Amino acid sequence: MTVQYAPTSPGSDTSHAVVETVAGTIPVSALGTTLMHEHLFVTSEEIRLNNPGGWDEEKEVAAAIERARAMTDRGVNTMVDLTVYGLGRNIARIARVNAAVPELNIVAATGLYTYDGLPFPFIYQGPGSLMGGDEPMVQMFTSDIRDGIAGTGIKAAVLKCALENELTPGVERVLRAVAETHKRTGTPITVHTNPTAKTGLVAQRILAEEGVDPGRVVIGHSGDTTDLDYLDALIAGGTYLGMDRFGLDFLLPSDQRVATVAALAERGYADRMVLSHDASCHIDWLPPGAKEQLAPNWHHTYLHDEVIPALLKAGVTQEQLDTMLISNPRRYFTPAG
Repeated sequence: MTVQYAPTSPGSDTSHAVVETVAGTIPVSALGTTLMHEHLFVTSEEIRLNNPGGWDEEKEVAAAIERARAMTDRGVNTMVDLTVYGLGRNIARIARVNAAVPELNIVAATGLYTYDGLPFPFIYQGPGSLMGGDEPMVQMFTSDIRDGIAGTGIKAAVLKCALENELTPGVERVLRAVAETHKRTGTPITVHTNPTAKTGLVAQRILAEEGVDPGRVVIGHSGDTTDLDYLDALIAGGTYLGMDRFGLDFLLPSDQRVATVAALAERGYADRMVLSHDASCHIDWLPPGAKEQLAPNWHHTYLHDEVIPALLKAGVTQEQLDTMLISNPRRYFTPAG
């Protein structure tokens, strides 16, 4: 089933805040319907460059352009591409896709994605390292936000880090570097977390220790669980819940994801959730064809084609959908004060 998502009025928004996109600065009020956790390309760039294998640049870019157009056909106005260091961010490639589909706002990210250790430049430099000194990650992330990425002038507008299982010293350094960058720049944060290990609560604690505004934080992948007590605890911490892996049915079937969102909406928590897929047009973590076999619904239009009708049937109102897809992203990207 294909649905053109037609939002009702999201309410007045008098904010004059702006947000950086791949194509330039836009008002936060122009974000529209926003998928808050997506990717175009997830690659191991060093391996791809030296062992290109079956990589075909033009074919992959063309496929991403087709997927971007499919998103806009469903009424999506903005996608937040959370591909950062460690996930193969290539901002020039993303810009090529955006140039072909200018009606889609693409928000770029900075940060570092790791489950345990740090890349060698950070092992030997920065706090507690052999060379010591200030945290180089803060300078790197801040430059991406203020000056632009890789000399392109395209500025990141969101910070990304990860806390999968164990809070290793390396992961903790990234979290605190992201927090410091947030305080210096006002840039909001999304954290990859694992609900099974309840790492969202740990991330909340560390970010709170660093003085981060919880209203500018999304605890990503919160939709991978049906544990309402855990989700209630995250909401009590003041952050948004990223219900952002629709289509990854082998982790949690979509009917259970829908039921969880509906239950939270019934409790009055629509204003604490954002929706997305965490999908990508290309990911080299799996062999060719494996993604389609393991998760055939894991793509950028599944939310609009199947999930939104299911949420409406489950009792979620159109107003609540607008809140999760429009109003919450606006607030997230609007600096306090």
